[in-house]
Amino acid sequence: MTDPFELLGVERRFSLDRAALEQRHRDLSRTLHPDRYVQSPAGERRMALERAVAVNEAFRALRDPLSRAEALLSAHGLAVGDADRPSQSLLMEVMELRESLDEARRSPDKVAALLAQVRARSGSEEALLASVFDDQPAPGPDALGRARDALVRLKYFRRFEEEADAALDS
Repeated sequence: MTDPFELLGVERRFSLDRAALEQRHRDLSRTLHPDRYVQSPAGERRMALERAVAVNEAFRALRDPLSRAEALLSAHGLAVGDADRPSQSLLMEVMELRESLDEARRSPDKVAALLAQVRARSGSEEALLASVFDDQPAPGPDALGRARDALVRLKYFRRFEEEADAALDS
């Protein structure tokens, strides 16, 4: 995928104004809408459609903090994949959280408390990502390593949040 920041014409940073991002997406989508190219040659219609698809993919990538962080790391030459392993302490912490969630499933208040706890941790990881990508014009290797580790932790916390949300829904 091309650089989603460049494609949408937004600043390459972690903290983005959600409303401005959505407005930029709407503006580009309106400009590239297939109905505007009905009378155009087939090649031009195809290119407009491909660009519209790319704009939609870029918007999906940037509206989600996880994929936004992945795009930022990728722009700095670091890829984060499923093979990236978290620390043993994080694995133990998440395992204990899941055990607590299993015990709390019958009590929505307890599940909500666990969810709030993990959302606070997610917020801390997002703040770390913002400090690396928003406060420094060119983050160095150490800062990028901290951002990569924060992203790995955020992925684990996000999975837990999804499980806790599902427990609240059931």
